[in-house]
Amino acid sequence: MTASLPSVNTHSSGSSGNAHLAAQSVAGQRGWRGLIETYRRYLPVTDQTPVVTLLEGNTPLIPAPAIAAEIGRGVQVWVKYDGLNPTGSFKDRGMTMAVTKAKEAGAEVVICASTGNTSAAAAAYARRAGMRAYVLIPDGYVALGKLAQALLYGAEVLAIQGNFDRALEIVREMSEHYPITLVNSVNPYRLEGQKTAAFEIVDVLGDAPDWLCIPVGNAGNITAYWMGFCQYHQENRCKLPRMMGFQAAGASPLVTGQPNPNPETLATAIRIGNPASWKQAVAARDASQGQFNAVTDEEILDAYRMLASQEGIFCEPASAASVAGLLKVKDQVPAGAKIVCVLTGNGLKDPDTAIKHCQNQFKTGIEATRSAVAQVMGF
Repeated sequence: MTASLPSVNTHSSGSSGNAHLAAQSVAGQRGWRGLIETYRRYLPVTDQTPVVTLLEGNTPLIPAPAIAAEIGRGVQVWVKYDGLNPTGSFKDRGMTMAVTKAKEAGAEVVICASTGNTSAAAAAYARRAGMRAYVLIPDGYVALGKLAQALLYGAEVLAIQGNFDRALEIVREMSEHYPITLVNSVNPYRLEGQKTAAFEIVDVLGDAPDWLCIPVGNAGNITAYWMGFCQYHQENRCKLPRMMGFQAAGASPLVTGQPNPNPETLATAIRIGNPASWKQAVAARDASQGQFNAVTDEEILDAYRMLASQEGIFCEPASAASVAGLLKVKDQVPAGAKIVCVLTGNGLKDPDTAIKHCQNQFKTGIEATRSAVAQVMGF
């Protein structure tokens, strides 16, 4: 028998206003209307579906000439910077669909396990929909920027004495026993939303890239990208790329073929030892003749710093795994290949790591005069 939740006031703290806003249609407005309106015919929605959107999607595909030069042989590289979504990560793509479908089904409460980005997205979209959000996180393993978002959006954040994989087990159990909608990537609507990033890449390049390099944690995103490319391919809109997934060496179960009960990496967003979308990710790799490879934390940090200092792009550490991986296997890249590296989150999510590992230290205690400043600058 399904148990009931304690009664909650889903209209507190301004939620009723947010629910009203969420109900407003963006279908008639000019400019970008969010990914559901833009790709409606590829998504499981109807004219009656109450779309919950923060106008996510439409993130830039940025040329990366410094990375391309590092590889050479006429290779072209772009980065898909999903850190410019409303809450700062690719999770917004999936959350707009998951929360939209939850609202359509009459749900009042959503729940998720998170290493940080999912919690921020779930909290924001739930608030937008006038719903309540519960978030389980591994205690001490979530970047403060992400935790701050979830708290400010109004989520109920519960830190457990266990890792992400245990948190996911618990929220799955909760959704089976209580009237709560689970919005982790095991929710199929999450992947439906996330596949739109593949559509956007093809819409910009005119075709799929030869390689799609992507960080892999819970493995939902690589699964979703493959779904998107396959859907466009079925309409003869693109070829199919090789899916190249990269995990942190201390959390690389898809590389080793074995779950890791104690994953460790400074790239907390991919600190996952037993991915929920394991089978789907392996299927995407095999069907695309792709690969899974591991990169060390130092290789991730090198790519993280390179993106910022040479490309002017500030991503969170886990995002840089895609570039670190590409550089690690650069000798395998065909001459003239077109490659897209997915950057899943914004660098502002984890400022502590940036400060700790930045090699360019700032100077302090300078006298407040022009001459003193000029002297420090070498004039």
